[in-house]
Amino acid sequence: MRKQKGFSLIELLIVVAIILIIAAIAIPNLLRSKMSASDSAAASTLRTLNTAQVTFATAYPQVGYASSFIFLGPNATPGTCNATGACLIDNVLAKTATGPNPKGGYQYWLVTPAAVAGVTGDYGMTAEPIVLQSTGTQVYCTTSDAVVRQQLASPVAAAGGAVPIATCQTPATYGALRN
Repeated sequence: MRKQKGFSLIELLIVVAIILIIAAIAIPNLLRSKMSASDSAAASTLRTLNTAQVTFATAYPQVGYASSFIFLGPNATPGTCNATGACLIDNVLAKTATGPNPKGGYQYWLVTPAAVAGVTGDYGMTAEPIVLQSTGTQVYCTTSDAVVRQQLASPVAAAGGAVPIATCQTPATYGALRN
């Protein structure tokens, strides 16, 4: 009888089966970690947008808060920052005036009430997953009080739109983040 060299087909199939079992355990955890990271990034982005809005309102008190993401973004004329392009956020978030502006698995929206005497006195911003339970798990909103809130219970926000300011400030619907 000859000595066998190498692996038999059964041995190779067993190794492949073990690898597949390990992958089946690891991949869902990896996807949950990715969604959790996207959630954290969305909340952080809303904090950054709050800071940009306060900076804008301080720099341009005659305008108040920015009524458009474009006003917070880079100016069309490089090296120039003003009320139509304050250079406070990146061009990804300043892609459209009021959204949706996709970034990191979330899309961002901006709503403002009508300006009074040319001054915008409030704003509301929303971050919602592009695909709920795939690119993110929470719907976030914030207003001029700079409190980032998440939707209570399971997220069921009106898909594809900004959360109205009054809804964002309703404690029964949105609660402040606890971190």
